[in-house]
Amino acid sequence: QVQLVESEGGLVQPGGSLRLSCAASGSVSSIYTMGWYRQAPGKQRELVASITNRGSTNYVDSVKGRFTISRDNANIVYLQMDSLNAEDTAVYYCNTQTSSFENYWGQGTQVTVSS
Repeated sequence: QVQLVESEGGLVQPGGSLRLSCAASGSVSSIYTMGWYRQAPGKQRELVASITNRGSTNYVDSVKGRFTISRDNANIVYLQMDSLNAEDTAVYYCNTQTSSFENYWGQGTQVTVSS
């Protein structure tokens, strides 16, 4: 079992920045990939960014060049979000996949981009 605890999101003005963090605990040695998904009202949940335990990253096209995912040795994953716009408004979920293909989710945190 892996437990994920996310930092709080918030309200950000267009063009602003926000950093999310997610701390994993429990069976962390089994973690292969950590990432962030988001779900906007009326839309399906989508993968925003992910990072493997080897440091390989993947981003959805809409955030490339604006968002950066990173992971430290303490099993905390960060999502640095810059140049935010209204389309980034969503509930953001931390996710981890283990080497045995189990998926775990955080509780979700609201990010709202609005003036």
